[in-house]
Amino acid sequence: MTPTSEATDRARLVFSLFDADGNGYLELADFDLMSSRVVAAVPTAGDALKDRLARSFRQYWDTLLAELDANGDGRISPEEFESVVLNPQRFDAAVDEFAEALAAMGDPDGDGLVARPEFLALMVAIGFRRRNIETLFDAFGPDGSDRVRVATWADGIRDYYRPEKSGIPGDHLTASASG
Repeated sequence: MTPTSEATDRARLVFSLFDADGNGYLELADFDLMSSRVVAAVPTAGDALKDRLARSFRQYWDTLLAELDANGDGRISPEEFESVVLNPQRFDAAVDEFAEALAAMGDPDGDGLVARPEFLALMVAIGFRRRNIETLFDAFGPDGSDRVRVATWADGIRDYYRPEKSGIPGDHLTASASG
């Protein structure tokens, strides 16, 4: 299956955000840094939620490394990244756990809802543009108390990584700053 142009844009954006040191490759240190920033974004979350999210970042990295690092150099190029993250058979398990863990982190009180401040804090910690994050949150259809369901966000994350998807809420994250 050929990924949609929107899916390729989404994958490229994620790569650029996860490449924390900007050297053009993903490495374990990038995922460790990203994990620590995102875990710290919601200080009211319990240790179990924080540990789960940290483990999901490690699973994400381990999956990339196992699937792509044929030469054993411990680095993933942008081209290698796109080939696996947009391949559901190779990456669904890692995406599922990451989606569940990130969305749960935004629900520190466990009521099944993510309030805008926690959503913004987590997504800013990942590195997305605030304006795009706000638009994404609104696309998820918040309730009268400005909250979205954990399941809605987790499903949105899964959709973000689907190669056949276009016109999804996650596409708001790739919109230009002027768009």
